[in-house]
Amino acid sequence: MQYFERQNDSLIFRLNGETVMVSPWGEDSLRTRAALFNELSDNSPALLSPTKSEPVIELGERQAVITNGKIHAVLSMQDWGDELQISYYNQKGELLLQEIPNGGALFLKARRFQSLPGDSFFLTASFLSNPSEKIYGMGQYQQETLNLKGCNLELAHRNSQASIPFYVSSLGYGFLWNNAAVGDVHFGTNTTQWTARSCKQLDYWITAGDTPAEIEEAYANVTGKSPMMPEYGLGFWQCKLRYYNQEQVLSIAREYKKRNIPLDVIVIDFYHWPYCGDWRFDEEFFPDPAAMIKELQELGVETMVSIWPAVDFRSENYEEMKQQNMLVKSNSGVDVQMIFHGNNAFMDATNPKTRRYVWEKCKQNYADLGIRTFWLDVAEPEYTSYDFENYRYYSGTVLETGNIYPREYARLFYEGQKENGQDDIVNLIRCAWAGSQRYGALVWSGDIMSTYEDFRKQICAGIHMGLSGIPWWTTDIGGFHNGVAADPDFKELLIRWFQFGTFCPVMRLHGSRQPYTPIYNKAGELREGTGTDNEVWSYGEEAYQIMTKFIHVRELMRDYTRSLMQQAHENGHPVLRALFYEFPSDPICWDIKDSYLFGSDLLVAPICHEHAVDRQVYLPAGISWTDARTGVVYEGGQWIMADAPMDTLPVFLRDGRQDYLIGEI
Repeated sequence: MQYFERQNDSLIFRLNGETVMVSPWGEDSLRTRAALFNELSDNSPALLSPTKSEPVIELGERQAVITNGKIHAVLSMQDWGDELQISYYNQKGELLLQEIPNGGALFLKARRFQSLPGDSFFLTASFLSNPSEKIYGMGQYQQETLNLKGCNLELAHRNSQASIPFYVSSLGYGFLWNNAAVGDVHFGTNTTQWTARSCKQLDYWITAGDTPAEIEEAYANVTGKSPMMPEYGLGFWQCKLRYYNQEQVLSIAREYKKRNIPLDVIVIDFYHWPYCGDWRFDEEFFPDPAAMIKELQELGVETMVSIWPAVDFRSENYEEMKQQNMLVKSNSGVDVQMIFHGNNAFMDATNPKTRRYVWEKCKQNYADLGIRTFWLDVAEPEYTSYDFENYRYYSGTVLETGNIYPREYARLFYEGQKENGQDDIVNLIRCAWAGSQRYGALVWSGDIMSTYEDFRKQICAGIHMGLSGIPWWTTDIGGFHNGVAADPDFKELLIRWFQFGTFCPVMRLHGSRQPYTPIYNKAGELREGTGTDNEVWSYGEEAYQIMTKFIHVRELMRDYTRSLMQQAHENGHPVLRALFYEFPSDPICWDIKDSYLFGSDLLVAPICHEHAVDRQVYLPAGISWTDARTGVVYEGGQWIMADAPMDTLPVFLRDGRQDYLIGEI
């Protein structure tokens, strides 16, 4: 019996209604698909068309092998039960990943398709687990955990959670679950198990690499790379919830210029519009936005405006969008998907017609006035109830395709801006999926709390996001919720977070600072309120001196930061890097979760515990490290205790590089 065959450049297996295909997909990489009682689809949620490969395929009666560069897959019929088992090896013959066996009398299935109504399946894919393996990436989960081994992760988006199903393994491979379905992954010590709650086929991609950087480059080659970061993305961004009128925006920008504090971007937050879905300025509070934007440009400041995908039932665009089927649909019940200042549905970003419609509104009301950068908020989207089974997109049910939403939201604006003749594109967005990076997505970590615990979680989140293929990432400096401006403890947290923000891909001050002031329009209607002042001069002289010092440090690094953005653009390298990314042969680096590398040259150790004025720092082995504050040189491969009074944090220069920073931090 012939179980295996070659079809073009792919290896095919067929038995009992199942078809399995393993194909070369980029250098040193393979894509594996399987379907039950269906033909395999060429549609790919995340993967782009690969460069041409010339695999070596060997066919046997009960075993077949496909080799593509440094990776090869062995497809074997098990001796008992005639079940297929797939194993992946690198060029050294080392086992990278292997499906579970059938377990003999247990009749286990590595690829389990459970039929659902219609032609979909609940899919479970199971692999054997190497207990010593370490796993990193998978997007952004709010946990103070670096090695994800042992974690259970939901494959779905929420406010402050971005599920990007790609990980880098310490065993020397990268793995992408090429499936946009809602589901889970369990990185157990006995098995690794992926589930999709509704899908048509199994689809994943695996690559072998000698270093994490090789793996990351291979992943970027098949999912896309960030464009080049615009120059205005390299400096300091000012934001708060919220600047509610035109004069307030201008007065803040003028004050920054009066004080000679560099400012690249000022951000106008949500509800500058009458109703969600209007996608325009409220003329009562912003009577002449064109003049406002013009003055800001003359001051050298870019204007960023918030966009929400929510469409209020009272919006001037709601009825047309509903009639033209451009809104997300509820499978049953009333189409109220978000309750916030009224009843809202979401625009369907997976629908090309919706993307064109919304961009035309935003072009007319924002881009034509001179706005070149957008804040794409609520990008998950943020359902009032995360009952994913209740919603449907143009692309299919949310259970089957829901995780592509934030990427298509970013695509809406990126493609519109490109068509409008703009090349320097960066848009801030609250969520991402595989491939979001190619649409100019700068992801921030959502509506987190103003606590040291949340601060520490963001360090882990930033490392994981970089390894997930998202080099543009940032946080709300100081956290978003519950920061009381007059509280000395909050001021301390804000300063420490501001220091960390200096060494993030983008440096952006934001938050909903307490106390909060309600805002009413002329008709006496309650509008979204405004938090107390959140500018660098708002927190007293000590904080002002420290924060302006670090804005100066950010400016000093502009050439270096630009070079990191160039690396991200050309090769897919993260800007914020785990220590092991540059030092994979140092085993200690694989466990450091509270310090990181800003590019290759700067080791940053944030002060992320309350009232701390020193901390232990590990300096990776094999090179020397220069303290950027003092110029003292240390040999790598050791822990040191670094002093860190309130006005500074530990930063070390690799082999003395970027020595212009010595004495500035």
